[in-house]
Amino acid sequence: MILFLLVFLGGVLTILSPCILPVLPFVFARAEQPFLRSGLPMLVGMAATFAGIASLAAVGGAWAVHINQYGRVLALIMLAAFALTLLSKRLADIVAKPFVSLGNRLVQGASDNQGGSGAVRAFLLGIATGLLWAPCAGPILGLVLTGAAISGPNTHTSLLLFAYAAGAATSLGAALLIGGRLFTLMKKSLGAGEWIRRGLGVAILLAVVAIAAGWDTDVLTRLSLNSTNRLEQSLIERIKPTAADEAPIAMSGGNAMMSSAGEHRDPGVEGQLPSLAGATAWINSAPLTPEALRGKVVVVDFWTYSCINCLRSLPYVKAWSEKYKDYGLVVLGIHAPEFAFEKDVKNVQRAVNEMKIGYPVALDNNFSIWQSFNNQYWPAHYFIDAQGRIRGHHFGEGNYDESEMLIRQLLIDAGAKNLPAPGASIDAGGVQAAADNEHMQSPETYLGYERADNFAAVPELQPDHVAEYRLSKPLARNQWGLDGKWQVDREKAMLAGGTGKISFRFYARDLHLVIGPGADGKPVRFRVTLDGQPPMQSHGADIDDKGDGTVSEQRLYQLIRQTGNVGEHTFSIEFLDGGAQAFAFTFG
Repeated sequence: MILFLLVFLGGVLTILSPCILPVLPFVFARAEQPFLRSGLPMLVGMAATFAGIASLAAVGGAWAVHINQYGRVLALIMLAAFALTLLSKRLADIVAKPFVSLGNRLVQGASDNQGGSGAVRAFLLGIATGLLWAPCAGPILGLVLTGAAISGPNTHTSLLLFAYAAGAATSLGAALLIGGRLFTLMKKSLGAGEWIRRGLGVAILLAVVAIAAGWDTDVLTRLSLNSTNRLEQSLIERIKPTAADEAPIAMSGGNAMMSSAGEHRDPGVEGQLPSLAGATAWINSAPLTPEALRGKVVVVDFWTYSCINCLRSLPYVKAWSEKYKDYGLVVLGIHAPEFAFEKDVKNVQRAVNEMKIGYPVALDNNFSIWQSFNNQYWPAHYFIDAQGRIRGHHFGEGNYDESEMLIRQLLIDAGAKNLPAPGASIDAGGVQAAADNEHMQSPETYLGYERADNFAAVPELQPDHVAEYRLSKPLARNQWGLDGKWQVDREKAMLAGGTGKISFRFYARDLHLVIGPGADGKPVRFRVTLDGQPPMQSHGADIDDKGDGTVSEQRLYQLIRQTGNVGEHTFSIEFLDGGAQAFAFTFG
């Protein structure tokens, strides 16, 4: 119930966002009509349409996007006709008679004394307006859509989206009621009804032009939303404060939904090892169950193979498995994918082989096991005793000695004797080497438009469309940009031309990039430069000193490892063949 209240209040705050501006003319055009027969049905139609389209978008189907685009075109036609009827019925008859007829039926009919018929028409107008409504995704709506992406479509997600839409409709309804009273007062005192009607017609036509030109999602969404986001974030903190006995989670620049720098707890018993039945495939083992693992001490490691934080913790997890497997320890890797390519069992099998992982790995493509643990982090380690009880957890990198001591204590409690000495030399080279946190001043940066930050090329990112990008000025720290023809979707940038470049101004010892070849799987050659020159001694493990390399598989590539003094540099990667796909930068 608290979550629904939080989401509803987040929707209420939408009226403070500039992204609501294109909808306001259509809302206030009903200010003169009775609220229960006109305004309320329109707001209900808006909320229902938004919630429905948002639910489809959360599923991520391309067909739903197309439906929304066609719906926007139809809505623009209907609302342009409505604006013309407000300006001049004669003009509407001459310029667009069939559309005006439809507009009159849907819009003006709502003001006639036709009882339920007018309410139905107002509801249909609300549906048309709802197709144009694109509220900015602040922390609360982002939380709902992220949950939908993880768990897939379900009744709970749809109800949350309806709660968000209802909150926005509530604030718009209040504005409509206030606006209606102001309009009535103006008409009585100034006789300005005709001018108000024409002014609304002009406002709606301007809004239709703005939406058709894309200004509603381009110019308006660039306006500052920090105040709205801060209000939403404060709601989250007030309704669900951090537990007093839980240390704050420090975030690190890792390739993860939430990658923690390190938090360790051993509060006693945190629960029971949940079912593993949600795994979509198993590697190195037949399917396991909590019952089959009873009597063993278990370390559950949530990871994904392109996550730099996971890769840096992997040598320690492997060392625990090797050292204690003969004393009753089972390490269980739960592979929860971040990108679509990480759901492919062949890709995960290849990564497991290359990383020499010998313990069981369960593919959690639907995040079923993830949710049963209420997990939020990559990597995350859960420590289970021989009775199947969760006795502690650790989020993120670090604290490896503490984790090993907890493993040893659980093994001793289970009856293990003569354990080998704790600690060991860890062979962690390449991408698995510990991060240089002292000099790391660049954050994880995604290239898909859903989570992209600090993009500095022109034009701005064009979602799901091929565009010719160029860098018009030098990059500031942590800015990045594309050069050439690229198509950017929600999670990646895809090279649409024969060659293309990505540049990033960074400050860190290491630079990694999650990249892959095109859909045909053909290798893609590339060349890396550092401040316009070959990287030489600062080359990463996946290129030579001249900066040359080849993308042959979808994974994280280490491209820069600076030697000597670490400083700020401009990194560029030029793809010499078409089809390359780039997902995210990470640093170390």
